[in-house]
Amino acid sequence: MKKIIFFALCLFAAYTASAQGYYGPPRRRPPYRGERHERRQRDDDFYRVKVGVTGGLNIANTIDANNANFSTDAIASFNAGLTLDIPIAYPISFAPEILYSGKGYAANTEYGRFTQRTNYVDVPLLLKVKLAPNFNFLVGPSINFLTSTNNKYEDGFQTEYEHFYNNRGDHTDISGVIGLSVDLSRNVELRGRYNIDLTSSNPDNDSYLPNYRNQVWQIGLGFKFQ
Repeated sequence: MKKIIFFALCLFAAYTASAQGYYGPPRRRPPYRGERHERRQRDDDFYRVKVGVTGGLNIANTIDANNANFSTDAIASFNAGLTLDIPIAYPISFAPEILYSGKGYAANTEYGRFTQRTNYVDVPLLLKVKLAPNFNFLVGPSINFLTSTNNKYEDGFQTEYEHFYNNRGDHTDISGVIGLSVDLSRNVELRGRYNIDLTSSNPDNDSYLPNYRNQVWQIGLGFKFQ
């Protein structure tokens, strides 16, 4: 609940800042012809529905919500998928996505180096707020479907144990997403996100298991088509 309130406050702050920037008092100097054309082109771009593709790097690990001393090492993976941008009312739009996202963590144990890699299909349902002509703030929930898990123990350079689980979407997480994007051009954007589970991966609340929650830093590029 605290995380949901935090995301809501971030959205409110972003909307307030954007409203001040875009709906403040008009400039005294009337815009010249080039400015009027640029502003009209910018508004036309905003009100177009945009579909796109995206891909980038994931830096993932886990936390235990009940134990501040619990820590794991991060692993690298990637994300890729489809994006959609649906204008609502300037400067806010709805930005749902469907992403493949690799997550997991690594840790040193008495049995060797343990690495867990999990593959998800994430469905972020985001609000996108245009803070400036080329700068956007995003926030919202994501529904994440676990598709597969790979657990591996390594002793030095040798794999001691490895097991693959085909989860087929039988486990679902809800996460919160907050991020920024910068429009490098009309069709290319640079994206940065932070994604953390709001639900536990230990739904039975087994006291012998950590309250695992995935957290993922994402960076990548998006390509939009109008």
